[in-house]
Amino acid sequence: MSTWGIVVSIISVVFTLNVILAAIMVFFERRSPSSTWAWLFVLFFIPIVGFLVYLIFGRNTGKQKAFGPKIENDERAIKDFIKNNESLSKEFERQCFSNDGIALGEDYKELLNFATLNLNTGSLMTYNNDMTHFIDGKDKFRALIKDIKEAKKFIHMEYYILRGDELGKTIVDELTKKAAMGVKVRLMYDYMGNFTLPKNFFDKLKNAGGSVCAFIPSLFVRLNYRNHRKIAIIDGNIGYIGGFNIGDEYLGKVKRFGYWRDTHLRFEGDVVDQLQLRFMLDWNFCADNNFYVNDFYYPKKNVKSYIPIQIVSSGPDTKWKNVRNSYFKMINEAKKNIYIATPYFSPDDGIQEALKIAALSGIDVRVIIPAHPDHFFVYWASMSYLGELLEAGVKCYQYENGFIHSKTLFVDGIVGTVGTANMDIRSFGLNFESNAFIFDAQKVSEFESDFLKDLKECYEVTLDKYSKRGKMFKLRESISRLISPML
Repeated sequence: MSTWGIVVSIISVVFTLNVILAAIMVFFERRSPSSTWAWLFVLFFIPIVGFLVYLIFGRNTGKQKAFGPKIENDERAIKDFIKNNESLSKEFERQCFSNDGIALGEDYKELLNFATLNLNTGSLMTYNNDMTHFIDGKDKFRALIKDIKEAKKFIHMEYYILRGDELGKTIVDELTKKAAMGVKVRLMYDYMGNFTLPKNFFDKLKNAGGSVCAFIPSLFVRLNYRNHRKIAIIDGNIGYIGGFNIGDEYLGKVKRFGYWRDTHLRFEGDVVDQLQLRFMLDWNFCADNNFYVNDFYYPKKNVKSYIPIQIVSSGPDTKWKNVRNSYFKMINEAKKNIYIATPYFSPDDGIQEALKIAALSGIDVRVIIPAHPDHFFVYWASMSYLGELLEAGVKCYQYENGFIHSKTLFVDGIVGTVGTANMDIRSFGLNFESNAFIFDAQKVSEFESDFLKDLKECYEVTLDKYSKRGKMFKLRESISRLISPML
């Protein structure tokens, strides 16, 4: 066979493989149309390499096989949890469906009722809670380290990223000390988020009696399905959730990012059990030494403060996109304003249309993203989505005082959410995420006040300025927008 014949044969094989793979995507994986077209673009215009990228990043097949046992085990554990919290369930129903419910007004009763759809994930509404929020990493980790030092029974921590730098070593050292004192320490980290950690990084903690677990260490030969949660529970009485991972950059010590603006919550009260349940479900999936619902890990709370809070989780192990759907419901229920801060803005069509409709209805919609991104493809994709919103009257801003990493959404000064989920397709369906939803006007007003202060550190992207962007920027936007379902 001639050289030309060999080349033609190779091209034919590659084309055939691409066609077969495309058929699998379209007919068997039930992707969204936008995601399907994005992958078809990669497969046909970047042969061979596109195939390898798809194998690592793209496959959805095998999800049921991978997470089926977790889903079944989670359902059993959630039933036990709800059974042991019948009083919370009854209080939830009373507050939602009676006239003497929490003071959200009749217009927002439907939004509160929407929480019932998440009961199958154990996301009960809780009321006896106190809450502190942090926007600076130094304050958050000062409080967390203090709580770790004062722990008496157990410490449970689940983080997407835990660096081997100064802050990471400090946290692990404090956990090691507590484990040596007999406190039960369980530490879970996402394997992909920490694959550069030295293999012996946790040896001292393990030798002191602590337990450490890497979430999905095999990677499933791909980079999807990452545990993006940032949760900590101390003695079953104190809980943390939000955007801060563990690393020096989150203290503003990394020059590339500068000041790190984020949002994290510290809870006391019944809502801590919601965080404990989520940690338990994830831990029992990836570790051998499982634990279950009992009074030791779910002690009775003495908090008398009244802040209605619900923890909502979603991921490859949940039937519905609970966090995304809750975002969507909040946006649709807005009457006055919608304030969003997110480091990555690549929403699906439903969220994008809901924001445009809100703005066109006269609602004050504002979105903050970073001016100095950590992922440029995501930034260019974000700008393309913001360009559409600008045409509908949404006010868009770029945060310039360092890097903003908050994942927040506030509506009408009444309802808000803080957590781990970005406003993007990956957080909506591929990552394991958890958010706190807060139904308290005073607290949400405090969050909105922080948001308005952040605007003073922002550059406003007006429609006029956006329309003057260069040709190269437009090209980057177009390509990034097309592949945004994969980012």
